[in-house]
Amino acid sequence: MRIAIGSANAIKCQAVKAVLKPLYPRAEFVSVEVPSGVPAQPFGDEQTRAGALNRARAALRQTKADLGVGLEGGVQETEFGMMTTAWCVILSAEGRLGVGGNACVLLPQAVAERVRGGAELGEAMDWLTQRQDTKHQNGAIGILTDNLETRQSAYEVIVRLALAPFRRPHWYSTAYPIREP
Repeated sequence: MRIAIGSANAIKCQAVKAVLKPLYPRAEFVSVEVPSGVPAQPFGDEQTRAGALNRARAALRQTKADLGVGLEGGVQETEFGMMTTAWCVILSAEGRLGVGGNACVLLPQAVAERVRGGAELGEAMDWLTQRQDTKHQNGAIGILTDNLETRQSAYEVIVRLALAPFRRPHWYSTAYPIREP
């Protein structure tokens, strides 16, 4: 089995491997940098899901793998303020679709204001913490929860959720109509 991950981001790749390697011990994992087709900072669940779907599709097409996995993180406005959001899409070469999400944490107002002003969440978190490249480390979730949850562990959760149709295929249709974004 060949599993393609639609990202070269080490955190995303590690999350996918941590979940799928025990299920598919002989699998070959291939990571490919593919476009998300959404803005660098996705806003809202719909845009973030579209990014995950686009990454899974592109990874599957580009590598001719058995499974394509797309992960996308974004932000969303809520009644509480701006929060993180994250989605995973897993597609099989046969057309099976799995979708899992969401990793939400309330962002500090100063971070939200920077994101609303055009900064990416990672840049805003770098500014807040006076560190560099936090999105490739424990991410906003890890920083804000003092590592009770991290970007990788949150991604692992949504990868596991996206596996439902693969673990219980008899309860799911083999293919879902997917609207083009």
